[in-house]
Amino acid sequence: MSQDFSSFEHTKVWDDGPVRIVALNRPDKGNAISRLMAEEIQAAMLDFDASGQRVAVLTGMGNKAFSFGADVTEPPELWRAVPNVGWQTDKPLIAAIEGWCIGGALVLAMMADLAVCGAKARLYYPEAKLGLTGGMIAALPSRIPHKIAMELVLLCRTFDAAKSERVGLVNEVVPEGEALAKAIEWGKEMAGFAPMVTGAIKRMVLDDILPRGPSEQWALQGQRLNAIRNSDDFREGVAAFQGKRPPAFKGS
Repeated sequence: MSQDFSSFEHTKVWDDGPVRIVALNRPDKGNAISRLMAEEIQAAMLDFDASGQRVAVLTGMGNKAFSFGADVTEPPELWRAVPNVGWQTDKPLIAAIEGWCIGGALVLAMMADLAVCGAKARLYYPEAKLGLTGGMIAALPSRIPHKIAMELVLLCRTFDAAKSERVGLVNEVVPEGEALAKAIEWGKEMAGFAPMVTGAIKRMVLDDILPRGPSEQWALQGQRLNAIRNSDDFREGVAAFQGKRPPAFKGS
């Protein structure tokens, strides 16, 4: 059963034909990613993966910012929102970027399969100036040239739309305000392709070609361990130990 997204506070979700749009929806806060928003993005994308929708677009409401990154006043478990980490799908994912894309938001865009941005987009990773990082940006050199990635993360340079396209951070630059429309256009085009083929290619690239950074691996392993700690089998194991009886594990 598809989830009811009407109760979401910081995320807006809707469909345009075969394309599912998931939008960060705190435009007054620069779409900063709160704890709740990270959880909502994860829930929306898990629902998308289980749905009949063919392609997802990740974007932000308004033209001011795709996102200013993690909300420092309400720090999220950012990994929940990160593609291929907090949620998995073999279906294509497109990032549609307008305005600022900062810090953790850049990680979200980096992990998408395709990206399009408006002409006034700005990509920025300032964590070296702030004294804190989640470390998932370490995967950037596997997606763009090493020296360019180091310029972005060590020198904390701001990349405008033209440079972002030139170095491969985005596929195409469109007039301001048109990134979402272009992403939906691409999504509808891909929705007509063979999903087993696109899914297999994407999975081979993710599993066999692109390396995972240490923080990414840690988050994935953490999820697996959390699933065990929250499982019925764990509760059964504890109850059996306390009751001095053999456990009846069910694998769930």
